[in-house]
Amino acid sequence: MRKKILFISSTGGHLEELLQLKPLFKKYDYNIITEKDESNISLKEEYGNKLYFLPYGTRAKLFSYIFKYLYLCIKTVYLYCKIRPKIIITTGTHTAGPMCILGKIFGSKIIYIETMANINKKTATGRLIYPIADLFIVQWEEMLKLYPKAVYGGVIF
Repeated sequence: MRKKILFISSTGGHLEELLQLKPLFKKYDYNIITEKDESNISLKEEYGNKLYFLPYGTRAKLFSYIFKYLYLCIKTVYLYCKIRPKIIITTGTHTAGPMCILGKIFGSKIIYIETMANINKKTATGRLIYPIADLFIVQWEEMLKLYPKAVYGGVIF
């Protein structure tokens, strides 16, 4: 039986980075979780029942974001229980935070890939996940100064 691996990220650039790992999908029993928006709805055609969506929210609309984030957390619990991944791989951001914390509590291995968009500044999700990650990968050598236990993996693209 192949290992269950969950790939999770927010939409946009984080999802583009995550989808660079597509060659791994064939090797594992995988699922993908991202935020639902118009830019990625077509992914359902390619990935079918292997793809799940969480609500899209932006902190720019703080009031509605609070409620969407609460719903995201509830749906995260449901999806974690449904998928039961052995490994969670993420490129961030806030969408992935609750899943990684829940996964760590229930024994999943956490692999976090810090975004290539940051060369010398920690992301909020990176700060959150760094202490609990089993493997923390940075895409720029400069980031090793900020995350000394990280592994330099090079640029994902």
